[in-house]
Amino acid sequence: MDLLRSLPLGLYLEKPITWLHRLDARVKLAWLMSFLLTPVLAHEVWRLGLVVLLILLTLAARIPLRVWRQQMGWLLFICSTILIVGSVTPDGLPNTHQPRLPKDELNFPQQEITPPPEDSRNPWYNPFGWGTGETENDTSAAEDTEELPQPTDYRYILLDQPPLRVTRQSLSLAIRVSTLLFTLIYSTNLYLLTTAPEAITDGLEDLMQPLRRFGVPVTEIALTLTLSLRFLPLVLEEIQNLGRSVQTRAINWKKLGFRGTAKIWLIVAERLLQNLLLRAEQISAAMEVRGFTSPNRHRVIWHDGQLKWVDTVAIALLIGFWVVRSLWGWEA
Repeated sequence: MDLLRSLPLGLYLEKPITWLHRLDARVKLAWLMSFLLTPVLAHEVWRLGLVVLLILLTLAARIPLRVWRQQMGWLLFICSTILIVGSVTPDGLPNTHQPRLPKDELNFPQQEITPPPEDSRNPWYNPFGWGTGETENDTSAAEDTEELPQPTDYRYILLDQPPLRVTRQSLSLAIRVSTLLFTLIYSTNLYLLTTAPEAITDGLEDLMQPLRRFGVPVTEIALTLTLSLRFLPLVLEEIQNLGRSVQTRAINWKKLGFRGTAKIWLIVAERLLQNLLLRAEQISAAMEVRGFTSPNRHRVIWHDGQLKWVDTVAIALLIGFWVVRSLWGWEA
């Protein structure tokens, strides 16, 4: 199993270069924050529209199928499962009721309730003495009342087929959770997939320049972020190598039992931590040998930082996106 190909989480796609790669990192960061913030207080149609928009962006960018097929497939499967399970679960609305007795009922003297005798009836109850049975007119009136059409087509219970019961509240909650999960994970992964780590950190450093007046180490933060993004493939590579080393030994897990299996995996986890610390030490030694002692003295210019006409079009579309969101899409 190749984790670097089957699970490209947080990895940068170097080739092929799509039009998403050519966009400036700051513009794409603004779009990413828009995808993460606009679902707040939005109704279900807007949230579903964001999911469809992300899928269309992936298809329009012509990202290779091998890159996003498995990841999007698993993500869509998880979100669809959450949608189905959330729709058929109880909505959790409390049954509010008004008590028949007041709060201070114990302060009042309780009187024993005695039913009236059968012969004592109000004069208006049956003035002609026609008996107590229901007549045909009463039965037909009751039937006509039950068959009266509803004034609107509104139904709170959308599906009532035992044991399945779907209400508007449960369906709305399921759509909110599933779409929010998909938007949060896939929009972030699409940003990391089409943006180089150096471009991300350089764009963040440009956006955080005003914080220098308050003594914030902007350059150090950008360098730390660059190293952490570059360290993700090394972590996946170490996990992959250790997994393959365990598979080649053909361990009989059934004979080991729970304690033996847990002991082996603890050893593997300890070895993984040692390898990661060794990699970090090698990276720091390589930077120190090259004289990179302080990021303020050894500035590296990753890109020119100038906006192109494609970035201008993306900014104009982003402004229109927020205008539509501010005028439409609010939760009812």
